Amino acid sequence: MPSDSLRAWQRRALTKYLSTRPRDFLAVATPGAGKTTFALRVAAELLADRTVDQVTVVAPTEHLKHQWSGAAAQVGIALDSRFSNTTGQTSSDYHGVVVTYAQVAAHPFRHRVRTENRRTLVILDEIHHAGDAKTWGEAAEEAFADATRRLALTGTPFRSDDSAIPFVRYEPDGEGALRSRADHAYGYADALADGVVRPVVFLAYSGEARWRDSAGEEFSARLGEPLTPEQTSRAWRTALDPNGDWIPAVLRAADTRLAQLRSSGIPDAGGLVIASDQAAARAYAELLTALTGQTPALVLSDDPGSSARIAEFGSGTAPWLVAVRMVSEGVDVPRLAVGVYATSAATPLYFAQAIGRFVRARRPGETASVFLPSVPVLLDLASQLERQRDHVLGKPHRQSDGLDDQLLVQANRQQDEPGAEEPAYVALGADAELDQVIYDGASFGTATIAGSDEEADYLGLPGLLDADQVRLLLRERQARQLDRAAGVDATVAQPAGSAAVTSGGSAAVTSGGSAAVTSGGSAAATSGGSAAVLGELRRELNSLVALHHHRTGKPHGVIHGELRRQCGGPPTAIASAEQISARIAALRSW
Repeated sequence: MPSDSLRAWQRRALTKYLSTRPRDFLAVATPGAGKTTFALRVAAELLADRTVDQVTVVAPTEHLKHQWSGAAAQVGIALDSRFSNTTGQTSSDYHGVVVTYAQVAAHPFRHRVRTENRRTLVILDEIHHAGDAKTWGEAAEEAFADATRRLALTGTPFRSDDSAIPFVRYEPDGEGALRSRADHAYGYADALADGVVRPVVFLAYSGEARWRDSAGEEFSARLGEPLTPEQTSRAWRTALDPNGDWIPAVLRAADTRLAQLRSSGIPDAGGLVIASDQAAARAYAELLTALTGQTPALVLSDDPGSSARIAEFGSGTAPWLVAVRMVSEGVDVPRLAVGVYATSAATPLYFAQAIGRFVRARRPGETASVFLPSVPVLLDLASQLERQRDHVLGKPHRQSDGLDDQLLVQANRQQDEPGAEEPAYVALGADAELDQVIYDGASFGTATIAGSDEEADYLGLPGLLDADQVRLLLRERQARQLDRAAGVDATVAQPAGSAAVTSGGSAAVTSGGSAAVTSGGSAAATSGGSAAVLGELRRELNSLVALHHHRTGKPHGVIHGELRRQCGGPPTAIASAEQISARIAALRSW
């Protein structure tokens, strides 16, 4: 592997490593940057100069074991990915083995003996997994304490907790905590500037969700509005219900975006739906089959059959793959360009792992599009994609928002598994609206219903664009959308029972049961403020909130909260026409 075949960051990291030759080295690089290539180059150098006699790679999953073995074979390093604890040995034809963290934890002493018997380079892939479970960390420390060299890799934000990760150096951060110290770091912002990763455009969809609790009481809330943790969780899970309207609308939009990419420069572009559980994954696959006429690849568990299905999808041209967690970390499918984040997992760690599946660049100009629920925690993670995080000891790893890793544990249970409980609520349905588009930490666009011309503008972005062109076109589309809104005066709140006339001559009822006249001059009778009128008022309010967001920079949820404090009343999703009209008037007065 000649040095001129390495990327600039890989050459810099290799130079730093070879000039210092430390026993421990931590490389933090964004997903898609090429950590595997860097690590294998280090292994080749240390094998060539006889610093080490063998290599042990520790990976998070069985699938990644085989992926590491294949990548190593391409550069002349033979790694046995089928090594088992039972035999404890491998052929002398191999330069080493690939194992999982769980495999090491099952028999750390056996791996310690292998490490002691020969000078060993241990590559710890996604080292943060050694901090996920105390037994994994302790086992890794016992097994590899005597390794000649240890190279730790990670591409995701570290969590903050009190479990030190083995072989990682910590230093005081000046605030009473200890912070991990990387020997070489290469973040998403650097990789984007270098053209190593794709620009990622996030399309956040809101909508009104409705559910019934165990006591039979019905609730309604809008995704993205300030809600309690329980309301947020239930509204989010209701939106993800395959029997509602939100998921079909978002899948339809995502398929439209994928078709645009495939027809405008990326003919083999693929899409991935990340589901919360196996039952949802099957249901989403059925929806995609009905929508596209093609059955998507379905990956439900970490087994050899799943690895084969991922490999087949990666090397083919089929449009869609649906998975629960197999494709959340490390799995290399470079043609993935469209994602649907249809899961309730909300930690920075998992989010970064998932988004990392779409950022791998193959040629200049490829972009990635990820569709996600308009939930504050996800919007924050999307807007901070470029933020670099270290592992911190002594601080809570996230604010308590009711959305923690336990949801991920629940997500991967089958419905009939022991411990899988019936939900304490029943989802009644949710509709979908494109709330905003997030790119490079900035928000673009105003709320628009799924299937509208405004949504089509964003879904129709060309397939091949560089980072600056993405930003420019998003600004143009936002300006066009705002011009449309300014061209037709929005309905002004009127006294109960009256009609409010727009600049086009039409009228819309506010409340009290008056007639609503369409732009064509016809009238539609209403009674007490119909659902259609409520929907129009909500859309108008959301559009005005979006305008205020772009003028002030305040998040949509904050603006909705200020309106509720000033005008009173419940969340928009369950507010009356009169209450929404009052908020519209208040917002206009601002």
